[in-house]
Amino acid sequence: MADVGEVLMSVLSTIRVPKPGDRVHKDECALSFSSPESEGGLYVCMNSFLGFGGQYVDRHHARSGQRAYLHITRTRKAKKEEDNNSGSGHPPKKKPTRLAIGIEGGFDVEQELYEEDVKVVILPDRQEVTSEDLATMPDVVRERVSLSMAGIMAADSVSHTLQVQQWDGEVRQESRHAADLKQLDNGVKIPPSGWRCEVCDLQENIWMNLTDGKVLCGRRYFDGSGGNNHALLHFQETGYPLAVKLGTITPDGADVYSYDEDDMVLDAKLPEHLSHFGIDMMTMEKTERTMTELEIAVNQRVGEWEVIQESGTTLRPMFGPGLTGMKNLGNSCYLNSVMQVLFTVPDFQSKYVSNIDKIIHDAPSDPTQDFKTQVAKLGYGLLSGEYSKPAPDPGDENGASEPRGDQIGIAPQMFKALVGRGHPEFSTNRQQDAQEFLLHFINMVERNCRSGSNPSEAFRFLVEERIVCQQSQKAKYTQRVDYIVQLPVPMDQATNTEELQEAERRREEGDTSAPTVRAQIPFTACMAALSEPEILTDFWSSAVQTKTTATKTTRFASFPDHLVIQIKKFTFGLDWVPKKLDVSIDVPDTLDLSALRATGQQPGEELLPEVAPPPLMTPDVEVKAPVLDDSTVSQLCDMGFPLEACRKAVYYTGNTGIDAAMNWIMSHMDDPDFSAPLVLPGCSSGAGTTPTESLSEEHLATIVSMGFSRDQATKALRATSNVLDRAVDWIFSHLDDLESMDVSEGGRSAAESEGGRDPPPGPRVRDGPGKYELFAFISHMGTSTMCGHYVSHIKKDQQWVIFNDQKVCASEKPPKDLGYLYFYRRVAE
Repeated sequence: MADVGEVLMSVLSTIRVPKPGDRVHKDECALSFSSPESEGGLYVCMNSFLGFGGQYVDRHHARSGQRAYLHITRTRKAKKEEDNNSGSGHPPKKKPTRLAIGIEGGFDVEQELYEEDVKVVILPDRQEVTSEDLATMPDVVRERVSLSMAGIMAADSVSHTLQVQQWDGEVRQESRHAADLKQLDNGVKIPPSGWRCEVCDLQENIWMNLTDGKVLCGRRYFDGSGGNNHALLHFQETGYPLAVKLGTITPDGADVYSYDEDDMVLDAKLPEHLSHFGIDMMTMEKTERTMTELEIAVNQRVGEWEVIQESGTTLRPMFGPGLTGMKNLGNSCYLNSVMQVLFTVPDFQSKYVSNIDKIIHDAPSDPTQDFKTQVAKLGYGLLSGEYSKPAPDPGDENGASEPRGDQIGIAPQMFKALVGRGHPEFSTNRQQDAQEFLLHFINMVERNCRSGSNPSEAFRFLVEERIVCQQSQKAKYTQRVDYIVQLPVPMDQATNTEELQEAERRREEGDTSAPTVRAQIPFTACMAALSEPEILTDFWSSAVQTKTTATKTTRFASFPDHLVIQIKKFTFGLDWVPKKLDVSIDVPDTLDLSALRATGQQPGEELLPEVAPPPLMTPDVEVKAPVLDDSTVSQLCDMGFPLEACRKAVYYTGNTGIDAAMNWIMSHMDDPDFSAPLVLPGCSSGAGTTPTESLSEEHLATIVSMGFSRDQATKALRATSNVLDRAVDWIFSHLDDLESMDVSEGGRSAAESEGGRDPPPGPRVRDGPGKYELFAFISHMGTSTMCGHYVSHIKKDQQWVIFNDQKVCASEKPPKDLGYLYFYRRVAE
């Protein structure tokens, strides 16, 4: 064997020193979830800085020719016993006093201590070079290799930059209104105690507006507690932006909220602003809980959180194939819950896990950026059982204690970075909506499976919408593709109305001991609300050439192999403040939707003529560009709605005011083109004017992958201004037109190419009986989708299992009535 110094000299030109911007993968293998803590450690290529576990480093060497790798191994240090340990051997947990993670006073994050061993390994003979060995080598070798080793170890790993080790919910920004806040000289002086809302006499959750000194109650929370929104209504009437919560003022500061910025803020001039109304900060004492303390209390309260996580019982940990936990990377529980369920679906297992060897063999030179490789890696990590092992107890050196619920599990850092790249929300470490992530991931699968099997077809189904003009009784049929059934929650159908009213009465009377009562909604009532006809009051009828009333009925044109149902718990109150409905729904284990099968055009039924509505007109001139009330558009945007949706709302309601526009928005929020640009009939940007060369190749390929020809996809995109979602909807509602297209791809006539178009145009959807059984559900805890926590329950071999990030346990009481997303599979007949 050659001298190691000579070998190192021969590969010296391939050894690089990391530069700013280089991606250093020193915490996770590119093809597996091996890490420096795993058996065998991690090998980091000293040229590409990709990391590989022991089972894949030889493959990388053979394919790339690289020979020098930095071998990193970490072993856990035993934790020292603290002086204040409890008798159980564990220190008592301190109660959180700060809305933070990994920060003094915040929610605890276990910090592991490791001993690290680093050396250079030269393949294929695995010759090792330590730092001590380098001291005896020539200067050029020693300097180059030492710099590379130090650079790799000092560089922030890719996973480190993505993972949130610390998060502080109390870090607030200075309000843009604070420096120049105008305060009215109205003679108002605020007493140091005894505050009441000037409108409703409420004595808790009281806020003072820093412009005019008005003392009013705060917002009503989703569960009915809090205030009556009078401080918010005052801002909406006056525009005065800043308010301080009375009872939180101390010499150190206070809770200040900016209604305009919709966040808790800092006010550098708070002492001056308070003094204007006779309040001396230095003499004030705190009498109310701050918003941070309230939020912590919400995150710890017994109720929804405890029930969904089954915290009241001792759960039996489970280990083995298909029972692997996932580490929370900082608000990534929405991703963890969705992926656990998806890899229970056979289509995803066969596409990515059964072919893992071929996928890895065909992986590109940088597998960290390859969608198929990273999805396969995640699926194999979840299903193989290799990482489904008890996490070592930091206080148990000999491993003699009973297994805890936590697992070693997997940390999907590369996967999260890849699927979130470029997305304004999923690329962040903020909490997200699990339903939105599910659709985002399905969309990525669609784009990456244009050839070969497509596992998202397991969820794809066709929806038929039948609209009947009430004046002419003529009908219009359209079809669209969907992946999720959104189930409305009819609160007026609650079976415990008297209990709810009594709890509300006691709350309004100030009874702090009044229990929180959860509305009991029958699942049959939700299904009835889904299937009942919807009244359309502003429907433009091509039969009578005017706006009239119509009814819209929605049915299934096909039934998917796997059905996803979303309970629409998140809605808006009468004041347009987002809230979560606290409901219990008796979701069944089996489901028969056969009665909701679409029947198509009825015998003797006349169809509405295919005539477009006339363009919006002023008294004399056709409107070529929208004339919109900017103030109404601005108000809607301030509520958080997309700009283009706000413009359409104002346009289609004829500039008749905020109420009409808001009603339009609420009735069109689920439209696939809700956020698409406003396109006016007859305008140059209207349908049919998009030139072929400007069409998105990605959009064309997506539609073609669904079973349509390129010409059909082109026509659909031209007709909808190159907006993919609208084009897909358009193509399903014009199947008859597509059958008779004059020109097909390559310039041949439709008749000439008919033989090559079999089956007829349409999406690749599976169909079968509409009978299903429940196999998984995802639950959400918290006040909105932007905060809180997600867990999933999955039925494995007739046993319900709870997947709560790294904890995987047998479920004793699966809370099926509190779910957010429900997953059913077809029952074989």
